[in-house]
Formats: sequence, structure tokens, C-alpha cells
Amino acid sequence: MATDLASQHCVACRSDSPSLDDTEIDDLRREVPEWTVVEREGIKRVERVFKFPDFVQALAFTNRVGELAETEGHHPALLTEWGRVTVTWWTHAIRGLHRNDFVMAARTDRLRGS
Repeated sequence: MATDLASQHCVACRSDSPSLDDTEIDDLRREVPEWTVVEREGIKRVERVFKFPDFVQALAFTNRVGELAETEGHHPALLTEWGRVTVTWWTHAIRGLHRNDFVMAARTDRLRGS
């Protein structure tokens, strides 16, 4: 059953919190279908590229994502380029994916209006 991830908030996550298994990742990814799961340095992450007509709009979006991250206390990797922003979420404390990452992916989508 789908939930409204974008209306949820991050929960406190400690280093001994379990990371999501592949089934849980697949279930949550269905709720944010534009995001892909990537693995870098042995760590699973969820990532999406957002496109913009120019650098100014890409930078404005980057700043909105940064404000959201500060509000939730959960911070992504952000790569801002001319006409695009790559947003990558993962939970540093557990070196993997947590439900928080999918909540933040959905909230990032909502910022963009997609």
C-alpha cells in the first residue's frame, strides 16, 4: 500500500539502525519512480537528475533542497551544473539507505513540482 512519503518527516537514525533490504528498497522506490538506486563506494544511494533551463533556476532549486535538508536534519549530496541538479540521498550513519532517504526523495520531488 502506497503512503504519502512527501508528507512524512525524517526520524532519528543511529549508526545501529538497520539499512533497508532490497525488497524494502523496491517497495519504496515505486513511490518515487523517477529516482534510481546507485551504489558508490559500496554504499547504496537514491539519486535523481533534475533539469532546468538555466543555471539560475538550477541554483535556486539547489538552495530550496538545502533549506529542506536543514529543516529535516538530513543532508544530500548536491551537484549543481548549468541546467541540471543531481540530488543524491543516503544515510551516512548507516552507510546505506533508510526510509528517511525515500521520504526526502519524495519531498524533493514535491519541491520541483513533479
